[in-house]
Amino acid sequence: MDLQLKDKLIIVSGGSRGIGAGIVKALAAEGAIPVIIDRSIPEPSATPHYIAELTDPAACENAIRSIIEKYGRIDGLVNNAGVNDGVGLENGTYEQFIASLHKNLVHYYLLAKYALPELKKSKGAIVNISSKVAETGQGNTSAYAAANGGRNALTREWAVELLPYGIRVNAVIVAECWTPLYESWIKTVPNPEEKLKSIISKIPLEHRMTTAEEIANMATFLLSERSSHTTGQLIHVDGGYTHLDRAIS
Repeated sequence: MDLQLKDKLIIVSGGSRGIGAGIVKALAAEGAIPVIIDRSIPEPSATPHYIAELTDPAACENAIRSIIEKYGRIDGLVNNAGVNDGVGLENGTYEQFIASLHKNLVHYYLLAKYALPELKKSKGAIVNISSKVAETGQGNTSAYAAANGGRNALTREWAVELLPYGIRVNAVIVAECWTPLYESWIKTVPNPEEKLKSIISKIPLEHRMTTAEEIANMATFLLSERSSHTTGQLIHVDGGYTHLDRAIS
């Protein structure tokens, strides 16, 4: 299916690795022009990119301004950057909680804010990558859960606010997706192989992890005109993990 994304300029935050890198690859395969905004690029990249500390509002604004100056337009935005940093209620601090919100939520607002004038011109689309943690809880990660609750709420709020401009806003909700960050995390728990097998056994569809490519395929579709009447949706690409009864596994 031609997603009609050829030559569309799409910004992807956190696009240098994991899910973000998968989205960049999928967009490029459709002929789009993905542009990465990330705090670092791990290796030489042929994909256009801007290094920015996303917790710094000025850096967010400067990155968007630089992209507009170079390309003259923005056709879509994928808010993706973030990390489950384990800032809990009992063991976390106010400072850690606020810092986590800046790492995981505030830059979603800032990038959308600064990109909005160009998105209004192009009638572009916004896709927010979010996590099932906002709906299911996880334990010891209050800040990340709050950030993802905010991502989901902003998706619905922006979908309403931006209706007059024809800008569609949707979210892709991730559950158990295999990424370098996930691999690093699983190695920190006791008996990582046993823990991973336990997690996979509870994923209803095919008892396997979601791939970054599968998240990317949905995000790419939502950015395209093939999803032209879809807005304000929280779409779970998770093999049924969040909503199906795992007792059936």
